[in-house]
Amino acid sequence: MKLIRKYILEIRDENTFENKLTLRLSRFNVIVISGILFFVIVSFILAIMAFTPLREYVLGYTYINITREVLESKSRVDSLNQELELRSRYLDNIKNLLEGNPAEEGEGISDINTNRSVKSSDNNRAQYEHIQLSKSKEDSQLRKEIEAETKYDLIFDEANNTQGGMEHISGVLFFPPVNGMITDTFNSIDGHHGIDLVAPENEAVKATLEGTVVIAEYTSETGYVVGIQHSNNLLSFYKHNSVLLKAAGVKVKAGEAIAIIGNSGRLSTGPHLHFELWHNGQPVDPQKHLIF
Repeated sequence: MKLIRKYILEIRDENTFENKLTLRLSRFNVIVISGILFFVIVSFILAIMAFTPLREYVLGYTYINITREVLESKSRVDSLNQELELRSRYLDNIKNLLEGNPAEEGEGISDINTNRSVKSSDNNRAQYEHIQLSKSKEDSQLRKEIEAETKYDLIFDEANNTQGGMEHISGVLFFPPVNGMITDTFNSIDGHHGIDLVAPENEAVKATLEGTVVIAEYTSETGYVVGIQHSNNLLSFYKHNSVLLKAAGVKVKAGEAIAIIGNSGRLSTGPHLHFELWHNGQPVDPQKHLIF
């Protein structure tokens, strides 16, 4: 057969015609050798393209790390934009509240249906973006109280942090916001102006006293936060919630559900409630006034 028929390949010196190399080849040998050489060359080229910087020049190739960094950067930018927008709204509301500027009709409060299903934080945030505020008697009364009181200041002054005035709230009956286990106690020196309570998942967070919601916002550090102004210059805060059930300006009663316990915010390490109690602008240890 022609494929296995042997041929002699001789290599001679051009000047002396001396035989330098003699090869016995067949067409089959030539095909096999050519195939092996082709495979080796292709493998070598692919190895260079895969394990050297030359792979950057391959059309459609993208570093996985670069893609991940781009996505993370985009996520951070989106989060910053949302945080800036929320902070801007918060500052505008506080400014209008302190200046006594009434809200336009149709721009005020609407209570959130407490039977709404618990969803993810992103869905909840989208639900509250369209909440509209309406002027109410409670709003007007709250503005008058704030204008008449100059002690509405949450800046902690350690030098003035005394027990004076505590007798005014010693007889107040507080309602525990959740029934759970205390995992971190009050420590004003370390800047922990409240207590951390662990409770079952989807547990309702309740108002400790009757009052008016003055803050119902999302922050990157403390997540979904509710702040309630009570009588006797008392103010309570409920942080790291997963869902807000009340909006700013809503009147609530003691024991009424205002949020759902969660794990929102950068400072949270697990599902829990951070509860703070302030009196005359000074933090108060909730364990001295409530039984959990």
